[in-house]
Amino acid sequence: MTARFVLQNVKMIEGNSVDIVVEDRKIVDLAPPGTGVGGTIIDYKNNAYVSSGWIDMHVHAFPEFDPYGDDIDEIGYKTGVTTIIDAGSTGADRIHDLVRNSKDSKTNVFAFLNISRIGLKRVDELSDLTLLNEDELKRAVEENKDFIVGLKARISKSVVGTNGVEPLKIARKFSEDTDLPLMVHIGSGPPNINDVLDLLKKDDVITHYLNGKSNNLFDETGKPLPKFLEAIKRGVHLDVGHGNASFSFKTAEQAREFDIQFNTISTDIYRKNRLHGPVYNMASILTKFLYLGYPLKEVIEAVTVGAARWLNKPALGRISKGDIANLTLFSVEDEAVDLIDSEGERRKADQRIVVKGVVINGEYNEC
Repeated sequence: MTARFVLQNVKMIEGNSVDIVVEDRKIVDLAPPGTGVGGTIIDYKNNAYVSSGWIDMHVHAFPEFDPYGDDIDEIGYKTGVTTIIDAGSTGADRIHDLVRNSKDSKTNVFAFLNISRIGLKRVDELSDLTLLNEDELKRAVEENKDFIVGLKARISKSVVGTNGVEPLKIARKFSEDTDLPLMVHIGSGPPNINDVLDLLKKDDVITHYLNGKSNNLFDETGKPLPKFLEAIKRGVHLDVGHGNASFSFKTAEQAREFDIQFNTISTDIYRKNRLHGPVYNMASILTKFLYLGYPLKEVIEAVTVGAARWLNKPALGRISKGDIANLTLFSVEDEAVDLIDSEGERRKADQRIVVKGVVINGEYNEC
């Protein structure tokens, strides 16, 4: 549905109800509840919230690669997410194919370019430093300026092999030469997490910051590492990146205890963990943060305002007249739900977030 329509009696995160009128793909009016007119009326009867469209900062949306791949719309608008950022699935060799796929999809797509030219064609892509070709990387960036938002380096033992922190040092140079920030995947060492933190700058992204591995960002007593606190002060961005192996309830509770706040909540979703868990979809991940005690407003802002701010695309994080309509409609249901983290730990929650529909570039879709 792309003609004029009205989302009637929807609740904003602040609690007030509103009618949102969309015409020719744009938001043309924010009217008092029950007063929006014209075209098709979709009455949510105050049983659904509306936010700007959810943004997932960490997905794998290149279906040809296994295991880390999936179809764009299956992890995008069909799950309530209107904008995805592919987190380094492709490097210079295949980024053009990802761009082409994005043009054939409804979901908005941006990407972090893998610093290895082969991307995730294999999962030890940083074990061979000859694959880190700066000329090819610069060419890919230059040809896809509006699509590439940063560079991706997966800095954990299984990826870098015997190279330690050297791929991140190379990534730092690539970042400086292209003026693009880094997203750095952290996990098992070596390299030691402190050596990774030393190389991160303002607006770089640590993804998987709540992982429960022995090389994580908290010491054996549960306190945040001093270098982690220093990185936060420098303006390093904290992204959840749940994934198959990178979110621990215990670590998340340690972070909350020490008031270490996420900047963005992301899924690290791909076909396997979408179909079989523990990710499933964005709503499932957001439910976990409600369970952890974060207010709904903070949880939703992490996938709207916070992500849009990092992307420097403020229109993606607001509901404003004149903007292209990208909206997510969802409810918070009072019902028991079993939650599982990446360590296999189970928790029981009494509320869950359920997606009801999306407006993607002005087109309404039920979910």
